[in-house]
Amino acid sequence: MGKLVREYVRCYRIGIDTGGTCTDGVLLDDATLEVVHSAKEPTTHHNLGIGVGRVLKKLLASDIAPEDIIGLSVSTTLATNAVVEDRGARVGLLVFGYVRHFKLPITANIFLKGGHKITGEEDEPLDIEGLVDSVHGLKNEVDSYAVCGGMSIKNPTHELVAEEAITMIDPKPVFCSHQVSGHPGMRARAATACLHAKLMPLMISFLSSIKISMLNAGLNCPVTIICGNGKGAGLDTAVRRAAITMASGPAATARFGCTAGEPTALIVDVGGTTTDVCMIRDGHPVLSDEGCRIGQWKTHVEAIDMYTAAGGGDSHVICSSDYDCSLEQGGGCTQRPKIRLEATRVQPLCMAEDIPDPEQWLGCGLRNAVVLPVESLSDEVVSEDEILFCLREHGPANLETLTQQTGLSGILLEKRLERLAYLQQVRMAGFTPTDALHVLGKLDIGSKEQAEHGARALAASLDMSIEALCLQVVAEAEKTIEGIILDYLGRKVWQDVEAAPFLSSMDNELFSLRVAVKVPIIGIGAAARCFLPAVAERLHTTVRFPEHYEVGNAVGAALIDREKDQTDFSL
Repeated sequence: MGKLVREYVRCYRIGIDTGGTCTDGVLLDDATLEVVHSAKEPTTHHNLGIGVGRVLKKLLASDIAPEDIIGLSVSTTLATNAVVEDRGARVGLLVFGYVRHFKLPITANIFLKGGHKITGEEDEPLDIEGLVDSVHGLKNEVDSYAVCGGMSIKNPTHELVAEEAITMIDPKPVFCSHQVSGHPGMRARAATACLHAKLMPLMISFLSSIKISMLNAGLNCPVTIICGNGKGAGLDTAVRRAAITMASGPAATARFGCTAGEPTALIVDVGGTTTDVCMIRDGHPVLSDEGCRIGQWKTHVEAIDMYTAAGGGDSHVICSSDYDCSLEQGGGCTQRPKIRLEATRVQPLCMAEDIPDPEQWLGCGLRNAVVLPVESLSDEVVSEDEILFCLREHGPANLETLTQQTGLSGILLEKRLERLAYLQQVRMAGFTPTDALHVLGKLDIGSKEQAEHGARALAASLDMSIEALCLQVVAEAEKTIEGIILDYLGRKVWQDVEAAPFLSSMDNELFSLRVAVKVPIIGIGAAARCFLPAVAERLHTTVRFPEHYEVGNAVGAALIDREKDQTDFSL
């Protein structure tokens, strides 16, 4: 009799990373860790599941059967992007028993009597009447609530009473600080609760889209959401505690960075909305001792030691003219163009479809954005909003045109657009560093022709050549990324209060300081190769781009998922 030969069955894991610009995916051989296939699709912000579905379709287009997939893991910058762009649910924060008031960037910060002592004894009776009045005043202005009581980690009674009272008046989600953090620091504990409240609706929508995409692809494998601490969580946990996905993308970034073979290095992920910086030491990601910090939010969310700030390929380019008297000898003033990047992400012109010719609405001194309708909206939703109705009737429009059509203007119009963008009912498009890279021939993921139209309009309004404009936009993006890296390094050497004045005054009218970074940089992200070489040169260090760096976060997500059940974590 011949020998019975057991057929080797290959198993695969899928890693997905949903970023501000692109949704990336990889198909990873579970045994060999080989990246069998990779895919990149534009992120569809109005319905994230569309982009995810397209990536899954590409990954499974060969002879890979859905039943061969043993796990799907997802990392996302959804939470971090929402925070740095000030999007997400409208949150009302109620604080009990804290004398020194603090302010978080949310809809309302209200301070009432109450709270407990460090022994757990009541400090002051809870101001129930003030609580009830506050909730009645907020219920039409907020989408969720966060409550934080003094020493609630010792005695949560006031938070639990408040939760019950709020629910009776306004049945919306309520997040108690003692349930999301066990640390005594009240401001950071309140911020952690607020972030859960702010991000939960976004996470519910995102995870629902993942489920639908899997169903359409015939996948029925376990799903893991990558958390900021480099571990995985199930869908239910990610919904209940949405802020644990803060630094999800950077956690996958750090894991992928470990594959580069550098024992100690800075990992820099240049995305569409943000640049994320973290560090590996002795071949492993460094964890934060105090909780992650995203922009101005300092939290108790367990995460890798990282820093995320607004600034990436899709940052909105705003141009204006000012006067600089130092440019001419003898005290004369010369007009020069001023180019800056806003924190807000917009859809690059090269990635936008069916928009008016940028030369008709783009120019110096304007808001330089066009509002795009979302086609999937129901007739009922559109008919109830004059902005949506105008967009459906007349197509994409800039702010000036919308003012003429609706009568709305100024801050009122901008606030209405912010709300519609949060509800994923409109999209904004404008000129970005990604467009500048297309014009310069350094990137090719969209329409170069449309980017050139935008560059031509801006350059003409600034009396510059197209090339000079685009080079200055790229230089501004490089300067922003360099600043984010130095912010991260400065906070590792000094505390925030010490680092901030030093970093803000490195280049002034009397002297200029230059920094030599002692560790190499590992670049991740499709645009990283376009920006980081010049940044590394200015910082007097080196930069490397490992294989598959363009989809590095998706690889990192798949590796984290695999390691949940492995005892050997080596590559």
